Parts: sequence; C-alpha cells; structure tokens
Amino acid sequence: MNVFAMRTALTGIKPTHVPHLGNYFGAIRPALRLVESHRTAFFIADYHALTTVRDPNALRGYVYDVAASWLACGLDPARTIFYRQSDVPQVFELSWILSCFVATGQLERGVSYKDALAKGESPNAGILCYPLLMAADILVFDADVVPVGADQKQHLELTRDLATRINHVYGEGTLVVPEPLVTEAPLVPGIDGQKMSKSKGNTIPLFIGSKQLRKLCLSIVTNSEPLEAPKVAQGSTVYELFKLVASPEEAKAMEEKLARGGYGWGHAKEELYEVLEALLAPMRDRFSQFRNDPGELDRILKQGAERAREVAAQTLERVRARIGIR
Repeated sequence: MNVFAMRTALTGIKPTHVPHLGNYFGAIRPALRLVESHRTAFFIADYHALTTVRDPNALRGYVYDVAASWLACGLDPARTIFYRQSDVPQVFELSWILSCFVATGQLERGVSYKDALAKGESPNAGILCYPLLMAADILVFDADVVPVGADQKQHLELTRDLATRINHVYGEGTLVVPEPLVTEAPLVPGIDGQKMSKSKGNTIPLFIGSKQLRKLCLSIVTNSEPLEAPKVAQGSTVYELFKLVASPEEAKAMEEKLARGGYGWGHAKEELYEVLEALLAPMRDRFSQFRNDPGELDRILKQGAERAREVAAQTLERVRARIGIR
C-alpha cells in the first residue's frame, strides 16, 4: 500500500486502569489493526485524567500501566506514533484557540458534564471543557479519521463543528475536519453474562496470573443442565468468549460437543481457560517486562513525543498564521 495515500487515524487512551478482556477485543485490538491501513498515532491522555485523579503518584503509575499494556498487546512504536498528551504543548494552545469559537451552552450539553450534574455533583471546569481538549488532541494532529464505536459518533461532532467553523472564518484548510471511523467491536460478556465492565466487577483482567485466570473461567455463570444433556452453545457466556479467542474450527467443535451431550459446561470452561492462557501468557510476560522498566517506557514515549511535536508544530504554525498571531 502506498504510505503517502494513507489517511491519519488518531486514538486517545485515558490512563485509568489496567485493561480487561473487554477492552482488548473492544478497543485495543481494533485500534492496533489500523496500522495496516492508516498512518496512526496513539496518545495517553494524562491531562484528561486530571479531572478526576488527584494523586500524582497514582497518575504517573496509570500512565505507565497504559503504556506497558498497549506495548504488551502488540503496539509497535516503530510503526506508529505513541506519546503522552502532556509532552505536546501545542495541544493546549490550540485548545484555547478553539475555546474562543464555542458557546458555553454547547459545552454545557456535553455528555460528561450533564452526567455529573444529573448525579448531583458540582463538576469542575475541566469536565466542562473536556470536549475542547479532546478536539484539540484531534485537530492538532491533522487527523483524518478517529475510530469510534457505532454509538459514539456524536462524541466527534463538536470537533467537526469547531473545525468547520474556524475554516469558515479563516479559510478552508486552516484545520482538517476529521471523520468518524466506525469500528465494529464485539460485545464481550463478563463472567456474569452482562457486558464486561470494571464498574460491574465482572471482568477478566488482561494480565491476570494463570491460576487466577483459571479460577475466573471456572466461575463463569452457566445453566445447570446435567452432563449428559444437550446444550445450546450460542448465547452462553463461555461459548461467546471462546469464539473471540479460538479458531472458527475450534468454536464449531465446541458447539457440536455441547449439542451432543456428554460434554459439560465445566469441560467448556477448561477449554476456554486453555485458549485464553495461550493468548494472554505472552502478553502477561511482555507487560511485566515493560512495566518493570519505566526508563524504557519513558524512552519510547519521549521518542514518540518528538515525532508528535513535529506534526503539531506545523499545524499550529498554520493556524497562527491564519488567525493573525505570529
């Protein structure tokens, strides 16, 4: 593929926790696959986390957790740009420029701000302006597309609206108007059968130890048919998780064994554990290696930031010239 014909895709990662299996299949793996078809940039949104995280040591740790997680999952810093948001100061200058072109009422309709009000909280200004900083993250990198889930397209609308508005005032090409790149992420069930979510406490952590992984697999909620009874694979949590990891042939074989009877849910859980362990064990080892070497993580992120600043500086120079600031 002609690299010069590729469009740029940008993905931001908020540093909050070590990912679980749902994060991997729903966000990490689809994002990493974009490297084959796009110029890509992945950034750790540490300043976004500041709206809620007040412990500096915790925040530093979360950044390293995220960096080690994505590298363990296969992110190759030689094939993409991987950086900390805070290492690119142009983001914050552009955020101020954008703030001069948005009505406060538009920010007050932001999802995070409205959710905080609905919970009876007194949200800080960072939560109110969160969409502006997100827009600056995207626009400063001249991103053509931003990967989003099918239900998240509206999150990009403010960014598109601001870029279009500024282009109308200062001329086309001042900012690149990004498009949503809708990714088809699978629904990953948790051990209780509901959507896997940290808030529900039903996750399978991505880098959990082998013994703990097996224990979680065996705890998955299933029906109580006797061993000899035929069982329906489709829709069961064990089978739906197995399908995500195993080959189509292996998934078909499990479905047939369940349908014949004489093969229990306990057998299926053991098979699930085995395929998960085969997938996750190498990632677990790489995560430990990276996480225990913060100096190497800093080196990788510093190199990525140098490349990111080159792009951001060009964007900001163009914007400054258009708006009349030198």
